[in-house]
Amino acid sequence: MIDLYFWPTPNGWKISIMLEECGLPYNVVKTDIGRGDQFTPEFIEIGPNNKIPVIVDHDGPDGPISIFESGAILIYLAEKSGQFMPSDPKGRNEVLQWLFWQVGNIGPMAGQFGYFRNYSEEKIEHAIQRYAKEYDRCLGVMNHRLEDREYLAGDYSIADMATIPWTRSYDRLGVDITPFPNVKRWVDAIGKRPALTKAYEIGLDWFRNKGMPDKESRKHLFNQSADSVDQAIDKAADA
Repeated sequence: MIDLYFWPTPNGWKISIMLEECGLPYNVVKTDIGRGDQFTPEFIEIGPNNKIPVIVDHDGPDGPISIFESGAILIYLAEKSGQFMPSDPKGRNEVLQWLFWQVGNIGPMAGQFGYFRNYSEEKIEHAIQRYAKEYDRCLGVMNHRLEDREYLAGDYSIADMATIPWTRSYDRLGVDITPFPNVKRWVDAIGKRPALTKAYEIGLDWFRNKGMPDKESRKHLFNQSADSVDQAIDKAADA
């Protein structure tokens, strides 16, 4: 059994999508990042970066194993299940390139764009435009990539699962996706997969009708520092 420490966010959805797709049994552990669950001693022991998602595989290769960072989790699950990543070197490297592209490009750019546009109490136009243009650039990269292929790296893979949560939320970012028809086709096609629907239903009731984060939630979600990490680690050591 796999424990998935989860909150309904793009990075969390990456893993719930994969677990639904590959059919591995899992249990969802509610991790309310607006309440600060990611800074508890129990979480820090398995997720030292104070971020979701984290998994604990109780049937790991040498006993229970915990893994943090969504890209690493996707690779682990692909190798464990033997699904959604080719075994041949060329195909594997192609998937990994596009997985790392998501981790280093469209994910962080969309995240910062969303923060400055939707969550920041101070609207900094330069920051909004900076990340809006980077998100636009990433959509352009994807649109060219998908011009002559159905998915990012051959068959449907963990590269697509990693990228879809950061792409299908374009409407929440106020982005018009019509200039990127290949991306729109790709988003629509993946959106019809039953596993994605199930993955997105997990935890929706946890924050339904909550609206924007309140002051207490913002303290846990944004503007953390090295001091925050030190305090959490010290608390864990004392526990």
